[in-house]
Amino acid sequence: MSDGRRIMTADEVRRAIVRISHEIVEKQAGTQGLALVGIQRRGVPLARGLADAIAENEGVRLPTGALDITFYRDDLSLVAQQPIVKGTDLPFDVNGMTVVLVDDVLYTGRTVRAAMDALMDFGRPRAIRLAVLVDRGHRELPIRADHVGKNVPTSRDEVVKVLVAEIDGEDGVAIDRLVVAPV
Repeated sequence: MSDGRRIMTADEVRRAIVRISHEIVEKQAGTQGLALVGIQRRGVPLARGLADAIAENEGVRLPTGALDITFYRDDLSLVAQQPIVKGTDLPFDVNGMTVVLVDDVLYTGRTVRAAMDALMDFGRPRAIRLAVLVDRGHRELPIRADHVGKNVPTSRDEVVKVLVAEIDGEDGVAIDRLVVAPV
């Protein structure tokens, strides 16, 4: 991770995932009826990491899935002409479950709102919770995370880059300045 100011090392990411896994189980008072759903892309390996930590500590493998919110975004027309669909994989029934949505960064809240809309198309969970590695503030919707790895005050001209080994070859978090191209 060469560009940007590193705010979390691989060890700090790992410790945050372990801590969040304990918080999730504690809030649920166990693992019964609990499922993890990662928001594509980087939320998916983070959800798997949480599932691994819970399996190690509780001896129970939670149902884990992946949610693609591409077509649920309210800014789809701004994102791309041809959006890239990453795929949804929910190999369990969400009805009556407590589903913990997992994402890398919580910013405006729009991604989470889209994820809740997408999830509801698969059934009616008993409850939806949110776990994020980084909460950077600047909410535009009344959404908050139940479980946060690190709160990082940022300005709007900064970008939080979460790296996960499965996608980027390493784990870590950095903050970089947004580069605006001259007009």
